[in-house]
Amino acid sequence: MWIALGIAALVGLLRRFRSRQKRDTPASESVIVAGLLLAVLAAGIAQTIVAGALPAFGELFGASATAVAWTLTAFMLSSAVVTPIAGGLGDLFGYRPVLLGCLVCFCAGTVVAALAVTAGSLPTLIAGRALQGVAGGVFPLAFGIARTSLPAVRVPGVIALLGAMFGIGGSAAMVIGGPVVDGPGAAWLFWGTLVLAALALLLAVRLPAPGARGRGRVDLAGAGLLSGLLVCLLLGVSQGASWGWGSARVLGLFGGAVLLAVAFVVVESRVARPLVDLRVIRRRAPVSVNLVTLVTAAAMFASVTLFPQFAQTPMTAGYGFGLSAAQAGLVMLPLAVATLAAGPVSAMLGRRFGGRVPLGCGAVCAAVAYGFLAVAHGSMWQLYLAGAIVGAGYGLAFAALGNLTVDSVEPRHTGVATGVNTIMRTVGAALGVQITTALLATGSRGAGTPPTEAAYTLTFLLSGGLALLGLVMIAAIPRREGSPAGALVRESVRVEEGAR
Repeated sequence: MWIALGIAALVGLLRRFRSRQKRDTPASESVIVAGLLLAVLAAGIAQTIVAGALPAFGELFGASATAVAWTLTAFMLSSAVVTPIAGGLGDLFGYRPVLLGCLVCFCAGTVVAALAVTAGSLPTLIAGRALQGVAGGVFPLAFGIARTSLPAVRVPGVIALLGAMFGIGGSAAMVIGGPVVDGPGAAWLFWGTLVLAALALLLAVRLPAPGARGRGRVDLAGAGLLSGLLVCLLLGVSQGASWGWGSARVLGLFGGAVLLAVAFVVVESRVARPLVDLRVIRRRAPVSVNLVTLVTAAAMFASVTLFPQFAQTPMTAGYGFGLSAAQAGLVMLPLAVATLAAGPVSAMLGRRFGGRVPLGCGAVCAAVAYGFLAVAHGSMWQLYLAGAIVGAGYGLAFAALGNLTVDSVEPRHTGVATGVNTIMRTVGAALGVQITTALLATGSRGAGTPPTEAAYTLTFLLSGGLALLGLVMIAAIPRREGSPAGALVRESVRVEEGAR
């Protein structure tokens, strides 16, 4: 059922996209858009599909909550490492072959994960999830293919849809995870994902394969240092709450991340063809967009923890609704639907006013939603309404961030730029979840007891404050979004609209 829902959402987006095209549009454009959207949707679903199944995994494998949480952490770490590397390789050797490689690994990891659940092997499941995490490379590669294979006038709309689709997949996975586990079983979390990934692979084979934009050897030193840096950083962030923020392990990971970051900068500054061209991403436009992405992601992804956990709190605590895990997942449904609807709106606003406007509107939506929940959270309709507003903010903001990132660099650097921006989104999301978890933990009356209502109120206010901080930081993004490519796209849009 959930596969059909995902495909139905994709078909709806494609119909909306095609309705804006002239009747003589080549069919290959539709294939490109369908393939890219389906690949990003599958990757988005895979990243959070196990979130609602963690308690079930604990019972199935007889493991602790900390142990089964590695099914999320393994994917996140693998995805974070692969994303910028895949983007850099795509810039160097062409996006299509790297995309095909990522999708093959994605499919293989999904099969391993499904078989591991059936066999009852948690270590194998974690290994499968790590292999699945290669799907993270799909995101920058999809941006690169869209930018190099579609008419310039179509690029902003498709990139906005790609940005929204990634969020839709992640939100939808949280909605369907519980019902799938309670219905056909936990293994179908992966068999269902495999269907989407395999369809994406079949469409990717038909994508155009323009020549590589550069030649040279792979920067293995840079790739190794970047991998180590991201693993140390994200592992420290994700495990800080359980290991203790002041523990030797967490401090050691953060210290190692700093040392590796310094080494990475030194190496990349001296390599003739670096994996990540620091001269590109340290310009004002990319730096500003990435910082806004970090803060905005932290604010938006706080809802992933806040909404379901608040809904599951027993009513004996004086608040909450006492829902089951599967029922609480449905709380995310308005968020997913609103994200889907807001993506095309973001593209429209971006074409007319530039990417800063929909990004700002998204930040305002998040701030309003969290502010509303801080004062009104006694009824389910209030939680649903706030979720819809946050979802609209997510769709507006991240669709705009995709275009702002692409516009901030030359076409030949699209893969690296979008890869780095995706990492900022991942780090921001991890920070948002961990900050939320830490705040709620400090408000708990004791082990095994829910946080106080005041702790939730404070967390709602802080999340809204992060959204407002992102709104203020938007002012640092150049108004013209910087690049000649961005100007070309906007000029193409003006010319076409004038012709109509």
